[in-house]
Amino acid sequence: MKPKYFRSHCGRVPLPVFFPDATQAVVKSIDTTDIKSTKTPGILVNTYHLYRTLGIEVAKKFGGIRNFMSWDGALISDSGGFQVMSLAKKGNSGKVIDEGVKFKGDDGNIIMLTPEKSIQFQFGLEPDMLVVLDDFTPPGASYDEAKKTVERTILWAKRSKDEYLKLCNKFGLDKKTRPYLLAVVQGGEFVELREYCTRKLVEIGFDGLGYGGWPIKEDGKFNYQVAECIARNSPSSYFLYGLGIGKPEEIIGCFDLGYQIFDCVLPTRDARHRRLYVYNAKSIDKIDVRKSKFYSFYTPDNKKYKMDRSPVSVVCDCLLCKKYSRAYLMHLFRINEVTAGRLATIHNLRFYSILMEKLRNYGS
Repeated sequence: MKPKYFRSHCGRVPLPVFFPDATQAVVKSIDTTDIKSTKTPGILVNTYHLYRTLGIEVAKKFGGIRNFMSWDGALISDSGGFQVMSLAKKGNSGKVIDEGVKFKGDDGNIIMLTPEKSIQFQFGLEPDMLVVLDDFTPPGASYDEAKKTVERTILWAKRSKDEYLKLCNKFGLDKKTRPYLLAVVQGGEFVELREYCTRKLVEIGFDGLGYGGWPIKEDGKFNYQVAECIARNSPSSYFLYGLGIGKPEEIIGCFDLGYQIFDCVLPTRDARHRRLYVYNAKSIDKIDVRKSKFYSFYTPDNKKYKMDRSPVSVVCDCLLCKKYSRAYLMHLFRINEVTAGRLATIHNLRFYSILMEKLRNYGS
């Protein structure tokens, strides 16, 4: 039976859910009080970045990353597979081998992040869900290159699961108190490799699987074939996680295939770059995410908004829309005031939490 909620330290979180990326224990331009005001129940932190810049001792000193950043909501820790590809593989600062990932720390010293160390570090962060270290299949990889990343992903997943079980036993954690453990499916655009990877990960046994790798095909369209393959070959009891999937229409498409958890930098990054999401409806009750073009973008650059007293969105109940005008937001951006990024980020996160509310209504 498909999970209907996400168990967290703060209680049950209904699904589907969208977690913004707090990569280095912060969602850029806002604080945890702002996050909570948007009715966003959880965030995602990045193991690779925190391992490199913060270290485990700080997290342990504060009793987990939640206490460190004063966040009392749900928490997922991502292992940083994308960063392995984008930083360690593409740059000259790292190397990926079967043992793990070698890269330079902030002090210039070489660090080796193994699957076991990743799990150990994530336990120190005390998240509600851990994502195991995986070998990201780079876009454009050949079949042989993709297969190599799949085999290494499976190898690392097995080692991660073994370490996870050791730590659960060490700390006396049972099924009700242990964090969820999620593996990541790789294989690029090769559906047969995706199916093979999915089946092998299911044999190892996890609480869920993530759509890993680059989800966009060469023609620029979202690869729903791969998303469907992972869903079809996963047990019905598994969480399905759209890692880094953030476009509203793509979230809906994956939700229809059974995916319940999503994260992405898109809404917060767009907000800081003057791109706000607006529902094309007259009231919050009239929002229909099943309609084509159910939302549009508002960019506070056009001169016509200079005297506009209306809110960014009449259907939104966020701080920006309840208290400030389009004219004021445009003014803040024009003078490069950091408050503009804060207000726009709050607005975009509320757009996404409303999207999740609407999808839960459709799924009920």
